[in-house]
Amino acid sequence: MSTKTSFPKDKIRILLLEGVHASAVRVFEKAGYTNIELLSHALPEAELTEAMKEVHMVGVRSRSQLKGPVLESAEKLMGVGCFCIGTNQVDLDVTRLKGVPVFNAPHSNTRSVAELVIAETVMLYRGLGDKSRDAHQGKWTKSAAGSHEVRGKIMGIVGYGHIGSQVSILAEAFGMRVIYFDVEPKLPMGNALQIESLEELLSECDVVSLHVPQTPDTANLMSAERIGQMKKGSALLNLSRGNVVDLDALRGAIESGQLMGAGVDVYPVEPASNEHPFESPLRGLPNVILTPHIGGSTLEAQRNIGVEVATKLVNYSDQGSTIGAVNFPTISLSQQKGAHRLLHVHENRPGVLRQINRVFAESNVNIIGQHLQTLSDVGYVVTDVEAEYSPDLRQRLEEVEGTIRCRILY
Repeated sequence: MSTKTSFPKDKIRILLLEGVHASAVRVFEKAGYTNIELLSHALPEAELTEAMKEVHMVGVRSRSQLKGPVLESAEKLMGVGCFCIGTNQVDLDVTRLKGVPVFNAPHSNTRSVAELVIAETVMLYRGLGDKSRDAHQGKWTKSAAGSHEVRGKIMGIVGYGHIGSQVSILAEAFGMRVIYFDVEPKLPMGNALQIESLEELLSECDVVSLHVPQTPDTANLMSAERIGQMKKGSALLNLSRGNVVDLDALRGAIESGQLMGAGVDVYPVEPASNEHPFESPLRGLPNVILTPHIGGSTLEAQRNIGVEVATKLVNYSDQGSTIGAVNFPTISLSQQKGAHRLLHVHENRPGVLRQINRVFAESNVNIIGQHLQTLSDVGYVVTDVEAEYSPDLRQRLEEVEGTIRCRILY
């Protein structure tokens, strides 16, 4: 009989890319994980593919692409952390079918993004970007022409999630009236009002701020037609996803005077690093604020993101908890003392749980707790058993038809 429990933590290799905040490293180290490599940059695909062969957990931000050959080489991978909100840089279907949960940070940079939205709103209505540029060039352009308070203006929010609702609160604090559109009914914050159609919002608002995920439905959401529906003299802000706005159409609307300004933080194609050039049809336009995808780039947000995502990865590795996973069945469990915990990921088909429990019964193993959740094509069962089990138990569980991955946790 065996009493050996989990894979030693110092053997679990963790790769953190793109300057993930050191707070993540502290979370891992506090939990006993010491085999950590922290890089300030993304790796080219060939290098990343090679590195992933020995990695158990990986942390990325927005530049690293975990798809195709990179995931094919990741035979030891057991968890992915996206140290940001978006997860479109990861193939969620492939990772799920490999039995690998993917975690992100949907809350930690909410305030940072919302503050930038309000700052850009004020800047656009005062023309501060152009005035600052002129002053740096030695030009004195003191004038009230075209400058307005934001108090009394109508802020339109498209996507009333964590960030959109924060923008709503801050906008009202500035004296703005807030209306919002979401594909689902959402409880308003303060005096905000949900309206039924995007077209109605676009026609009424002085500022439209986009806060939507990247999905097939949001691709080119702000097309030339939709931009043309915006109130004349209004402004458009996009701090969500780069493929949401037709930038050529936005340029045309600025040049024609349909819109008085815009603020853009995300782009369809972004430079691979700070050393690469930035190209955009919006460059050189008046009263257009272009920022290099920094909506969530504050020290406070990055520290919080580091803690949030690393904690989720530690909880999965230590306890099997998948709370916060975006591609995986959700199970939250505390540690069971005096027991072994086994994780089994399998194809979601009838009879798998029966086969798993038959293995336990035939091995004379008593189950003291069991939790099963399924998500589309994958099932995830966590089983706590009495502290003694046969050395061949894991092998027998791996032989269950439909098994994707089996792990003895402790």
